[in-house]
Amino acid sequence: MPTHIEPDRREFLKAAVGGLAVLSFPRHSTAEVRPFQFGLTPVFLSNDLELLGHLQAFLTARLESPVELVTRRTYQEITALLVSGEIHAAWICGYPYVQHKADLDLVATPVWHGKPLYQSYIIAAADRKVDDWHGLAGDVHAFSDPDSNSGFLVTRALLAEKKILPEGFFKRAFFTYGHRNVIRAVASGLAQSGSVDGYVYEVMRETEPDLVKLTKIVRKSEWLGFPPIASPKSLAGDVRVKALQQALVSANKDPERAKVLSLLRLDGFVAADPSLFDTIAAKVETVRQLG
Repeated sequence: MPTHIEPDRREFLKAAVGGLAVLSFPRHSTAEVRPFQFGLTPVFLSNDLELLGHLQAFLTARLESPVELVTRRTYQEITALLVSGEIHAAWICGYPYVQHKADLDLVATPVWHGKPLYQSYIIAAADRKVDDWHGLAGDVHAFSDPDSNSGFLVTRALLAEKKILPEGFFKRAFFTYGHRNVIRAVASGLAQSGSVDGYVYEVMRETEPDLVKLTKIVRKSEWLGFPPIASPKSLAGDVRVKALQQALVSANKDPERAKVLSLLRLDGFVAADPSLFDTIAAKVETVRQLG
């Protein structure tokens, strides 16, 4: 199985955001109300103070409540807090969502290029003469996170369909704990290939072109449900969760919303049906059957 390496603690968090509508409910003093805790996984935009500032200001205004942004080192840590009800909502990945579907409600799903969908990419060095993923056999391969759909599950399921385990295909694999770290690992030669979130890759093609141009896409997956914002079923009665959903999916214009969506390169959010993630659930089953 892939080995874990110490992650760069400065790496990117994938933040969530958007929306305007305000749900009417009684105002409370900060002393009476537990801060609304919104979880962010360590994926994309860490230490982006401008983005995090706009996000926190937006949520505080729209929920009429103090808001705390909660970050952790891994997907697993944020998912555990979410499932247990220790935080109110989080932008997670489709993989942990389908694993904990019985305990979670979908709040909203981001819309990118007009659809609530994205892809997983397998990448390699730009100057490498390989055009098919089969040519990556024997590589040192970088995965993002063991609970990432695009950064682990998709590639693992691709191999499982051929009755192959990652350790039977790659010479060695490791987790970088961040999609940007995967790109960096491949670009620098630390890894020969990697599995990465296609949305992150395309955004970084704009924001960090000098880094991304050192890599190339070897394979794109089918379109999959975009990493959603979810909340624990145990907190379904919290009116701020409903306010969050209404704010995210609202089409009304708001400067804070527009700013964060612009920073994230997203079109907005929709209230998607859980069936959007059935393809990811099928990949989980494929991997489970192989053992």
